Amino acid sequence: MKYYISEAVGRGVLGLAEALGSAALMLRSVLYWLFSSRFELSETIKQAVKIGVDSITVTALTSFFTGMVLALQMGHSMKNLFNEPMYVGTMVAFSMLKELGPVLTSIVVAGRAGAVVTAEIGTMQVTEQIDALYTLGTNPTRYLLVPRYIAFMIMLPLLTVFADFIGVAGGCLVGVVKLGVSPAVYMDDIYTYLGVSDFMHGFLKTFFFAFMIATVSCHKGLTTKGGAEGVGKSTTEAVVISMVLVMVLDYFISALLVAVGV
Repeated sequence: MKYYISEAVGRGVLGLAEALGSAALMLRSVLYWLFSSRFELSETIKQAVKIGVDSITVTALTSFFTGMVLALQMGHSMKNLFNEPMYVGTMVAFSMLKELGPVLTSIVVAGRAGAVVTAEIGTMQVTEQIDALYTLGTNPTRYLLVPRYIAFMIMLPLLTVFADFIGVAGGCLVGVVKLGVSPAVYMDDIYTYLGVSDFMHGFLKTFFFAFMIATVSCHKGLTTKGGAEGVGKSTTEAVVISMVLVMVLDYFISALLVAVGV
């Protein structure tokens, strides 16, 4: 029994080390081609549409109803404490801008766009299309990975800003209709108590999340094996790992930003 446990732990550690090593080599190649060659503009725009524009609807729905729920719960809590729904706008905006906006948007993008990227690259890998690119004299990293990295790094922050506004608007709707808070009071609470640093706290996180999602999705796609079944497995693993890492990174990045005063 001890032998089997040790063997399983050893295989897990070796597998993790191998994955981290191959991901590091992929990142080195991506950074090299990113700064040493002209990137594919048409492919980058195409990926930006897939990653960002196609994710607007689900991002808007998620953020809008999240803002509504925040306003409803916080408004009733304030009523129970002070008999008035005080500071609803402040609490909704704080929650959306600093945490829920960037985190929920990143999870949505990881589940939708990250899965698409992994499936596309994984399918190309198992059908030997990536090997064909080498044969044609085209570097797959430059043609496939760099445009996706750039698209993630541009579109996720923009989607997060969009999600922040939609979430605040959803909270305002509930505040006016359900809680009796005037729009002027709701917005005045936001302008009074929120600063640029509160917005930047959440906005800066999205660049780290975007880089991580792009890395996991591309690496899982490139290491896909086993035909259609392998593509499905890689896609599932990429989504799960990305979602977990979003939550893990959120804590450490938040701690770092708080330490530097952002």
